[in-house]
Amino acid sequence: MISINKFSKAIFAGMAILTAVSCSDPWDDRSEIKDKNLSDNLTERISMTSETSEFSKLLKETGMDKILSSSKTFTVWAPTNEAIGQVDPNLLSDKESKTLFVQNHIALTAFSTVSEMDTVNVQMLSNKYFDFLENGTVINDSGVLKADQYASNGLLHIIDKAIIPRKNIWEYIKSLEGTNKMADYLLSLDEFNIYHRADSIAKATDSIANIAPLTGVFSDSLSNSYLKNVFNLNNEKNKYTFFLLEDAAFDAEVAKLEPYLIKGTVDSTAIYASYFNVRDLAFYKAIDQQKLPSFLTSQFEVEVPIDQSKIVEQIDLSNGVVYVMSSMDIPLTKRLVPTIIEGENRSYVLQQYPRSSLYTREKEDLTGEPFIDFMMQNHGIPQLRVVYTANDLYTTEYKVYWRAINDIQTNTFQQKLSFGGALAVNDQGERSIVDEWAETPYVDVAPNIYNEVEVGGFELFIAPGGQTLVSLIAANNGTNGNNTITLDYLKLVPVIK
Repeated sequence: MISINKFSKAIFAGMAILTAVSCSDPWDDRSEIKDKNLSDNLTERISMTSETSEFSKLLKETGMDKILSSSKTFTVWAPTNEAIGQVDPNLLSDKESKTLFVQNHIALTAFSTVSEMDTVNVQMLSNKYFDFLENGTVINDSGVLKADQYASNGLLHIIDKAIIPRKNIWEYIKSLEGTNKMADYLLSLDEFNIYHRADSIAKATDSIANIAPLTGVFSDSLSNSYLKNVFNLNNEKNKYTFFLLEDAAFDAEVAKLEPYLIKGTVDSTAIYASYFNVRDLAFYKAIDQQKLPSFLTSQFEVEVPIDQSKIVEQIDLSNGVVYVMSSMDIPLTKRLVPTIIEGENRSYVLQQYPRSSLYTREKEDLTGEPFIDFMMQNHGIPQLRVVYTANDLYTTEYKVYWRAINDIQTNTFQQKLSFGGALAVNDQGERSIVDEWAETPYVDVAPNIYNEVEVGGFELFIAPGGQTLVSLIAANNGTNGNNTITLDYLKLVPVIK
């Protein structure tokens, strides 16, 4: 990638007296230490360059001239006077907007055009990220006219086009408040903590190296359920593709989900259904419209069909792209994905048990396919219970399947499942599960059966939200060999009404 050089005045001076330097080194044109550029900082260098005099004025008006006079090392991509003249005056209407504009052209540390690869992602003092690419000839979409103009505290590149500050995806969504139902719903999620996952990328920060204050920039990332649990669309470092539905499309998708996410009230049902709608509409990495596939798979395993004829508008933003959609018809067969629970991912074993009785096994099935499963054998506990959790079940009927492999015993044993309830602890410290709402009958686990087996089902009438307990229960006897339990995986398959 493009070289990132961290240096001080002493290093610059030392480099000036080197007698043998590569011909690609941007410091080659300095022949002796008395070169005046070595004593001029970036503020001075920009002010003395006639073609960047307008940018120099903006540095002084915003106080950034003092920053570029400091001992820290910077790179400045300074637009020409002509480029400044083409900037929308609204972007330079007050000190705040001017400061953002100027910071959009300055990076901490030095980025030269001497490169091993043709692209590096550069963080500006505005906290926006831009690609410095094609061996340093382009920054964002601005061409570099003069590269590697050195100063005592960094590098100056002169560019033919100003780098206009863009909103990121979250800032764009906030700008739509009151005009788009989906945007209003996303903004309302500051008030609801309705999911259990957390994206920890790019949380709050006070500044970039104590130079560019950023207080409050990431506050939404810490409080909004969507940003915490789906993707942090306020994160400038990563790129995302986001589909924003027009009001009619948003209402249609929410209405399809409401029968499967029934809560205690109409309002809470709508909130929950809306969340399960919008969580599948953000994707990691920005995808050009020409490269959009026929479907994208969300991080929640939902296949989302992409009909390009329904794209109303494409908005390119600083951390990705938004497609405004007139329709986004996602079939319920794709939305209501099965819940898979891996046997080794148990939450806990309810009773005290001999540690030697528990195994997590790495094996191969009859076709040579590797798998990992869980087994407890010779524990001597009637109705031993291993507890798992299922996340965000729907209000519908479920069919339940398992793959449970009995490959080290010649006898058949039995086990069953129960669903729901809560953990209770009595005065003696004994734990139990209370208020379960469904269970399967005991099911035989015969030797050497590697197929998936349907073991029962249940129906949910109120969406529990969050986590639902699922218990794997051994036979009701203490005889070793008869009370073995094992599980490769469970599959809870929702039925479309």
